[in-house]
Amino acid sequence: QVQLVESGGGLVQPGGSLRLSCAASGSIANINVMGWYRQAPGNERELVARIFNGGNSTNYADSVKGRFTISRDNAKNTVYLQMNSLKPEDTAVYYCKGVSNTEYWGQGTQVTVSS
Repeated sequence: QVQLVESGGGLVQPGGSLRLSCAASGSIANINVMGWYRQAPGNERELVARIFNGGNSTNYADSVKGRFTISRDNAKNTVYLQMNSLKPEDTAVYYCKGVSNTEYWGQGTQVTVSS
C-alpha cells in the first residue's frame, strides 16, 4: 500500500507562485497515472493535472493551462505541481492521486490565494 503525502501549500498573493510536492512512501514507477485534484468549499473535487508513466504525457484543466506544470520524478517517488500566476479562484485543498490497479489519495494541502 502506497501512502501519498502532499506538502508546499500555503498563503500566497495573486500573481504569486507555489510548488506542491507529493511524496510517496513506496515506488511510483508502477503507478500509471499520477495527478493533482483540488476541492474548493462548496464545490466538487476536480482534476487539475495528471501525468502518465512512460512517455510522461500530461493533461491539464483548461483553467490552469499555461500556468501550472505537473512533473514526476520516479527516482524520488515524488510528483510536483508548479503553480504560477496564481489567482484567487485557485484557492482550494489540493490532493495528490495515484492510479494503478487501485487508487491512492493523499490527505491534501491547503492553497490560499489572497491579498
